[in-house]
Amino acid sequence: MPFNTQRHQFAGHSGATLAARLDLPNGKLRAYALFAHCFTCSKDLAAARRIAAELAREGIAVLRFDFTGLGSSEGEFASTNFSSNVADLVSAADYLRQRYQAPSLLIGHSLGGAAVLAVANDIPEVCAVATIGAPADVGHVLKNFGTSLEEIEKSGAADVELAGRTFLVRKQFVEDAREQRIKDAVANLRRPLLILHAPLDETVGIENATEIFRAARHPKSFVSLDKADHLLTDPEDAAFVGRIISGWLTRYVSADMPQGEEPIEHARVTETGEGKFQNAVQAGGHRLFADEPKRVGGLDSGPSPYDFLSIALGACTSMTLRLYSDHKKLSLGRIGVDVSHAKIHAEDCEECTERELGSGRIDQFERVISIDGGISEALRSKIEEIAGKCPVHRTLESIAKIKTVVK
Repeated sequence: MPFNTQRHQFAGHSGATLAARLDLPNGKLRAYALFAHCFTCSKDLAAARRIAAELAREGIAVLRFDFTGLGSSEGEFASTNFSSNVADLVSAADYLRQRYQAPSLLIGHSLGGAAVLAVANDIPEVCAVATIGAPADVGHVLKNFGTSLEEIEKSGAADVELAGRTFLVRKQFVEDAREQRIKDAVANLRRPLLILHAPLDETVGIENATEIFRAARHPKSFVSLDKADHLLTDPEDAAFVGRIISGWLTRYVSADMPQGEEPIEHARVTETGEGKFQNAVQAGGHRLFADEPKRVGGLDSGPSPYDFLSIALGACTSMTLRLYSDHKKLSLGRIGVDVSHAKIHAEDCEECTERELGSGRIDQFERVISIDGGISEALRSKIEEIAGKCPVHRTLESIAKIKTVVK
């Protein structure tokens, strides 16, 4: 499970116990989001987990739950309909409000997208809404019933096969779906809206996104999901959706707070549970992933530990040179620093001390500094000298002390 994931239960609209997961960020918490899954899906859909992970990385806690009669929740699916799903969303928002904080963001996937559009005005704390592959008409879901729809109309109920599973659907579900007016709800939304949809979505066509966008008031945004499928089965597509939503949301939630509030550098690194090596990193007010390349079993979702060391050296070098050039009033072009890391045999090191030469293999960082427009030969040696005074350079070449405390 990504980050700190907690199991929760709360009463749905009918009193049935609904199963939920709350994905909490490791650092400072900025806001809560409520996620509504697709029709007959569950909170544990891989795409939902990945999207929640991306949001948690940005300090957004996400509550995802199973609607009545689905997944691990109690209740009978045959007694539910779109209106009951909307009522379950209200119950979920009430639960968050009572236990933690009301949701600032609603996210809905497929029919869950239509549900969050319908319910947004009933949750006053909601400041933004995002939909993924949402239909503009709830009746769209009836197309998935095939010939069973005629049987439902005639007999009042029928078994319907959806996504490889069989569900009993009653006529009240059909009637409720046909009564919904999602575009009217969109027109009255009065919330910032982000619409994400795949042009090649064969389950809910792209024309649905067009209808929702036209019905919505500004501020509204649309992002094409290119070649993604309806369920976002490719992990990269789900991660992309999560990054887009979290980036867009920063305009509407409180600013991130630094991880370290004391005047010392402080970084927090915590396993996410995604992949073998992925870790969430918060340094100051910045959040990102640390990972390993796919060739060694990682997800390649962020820089490796040695990449971070190279980044630190390169960034410190560039900043140090800029400070020097400003102080000396030098007209220095844009500075670029390429840093590579390798383990080399000590005897191949031309600049190593006798102590280092006796240590077998050592770490070597190769730094290549480039300056737009070039520099004079006289300045070149001075640039090399100043680069050597970069604090990270000095730290890497000195013997650093590492104090470890295990809690």
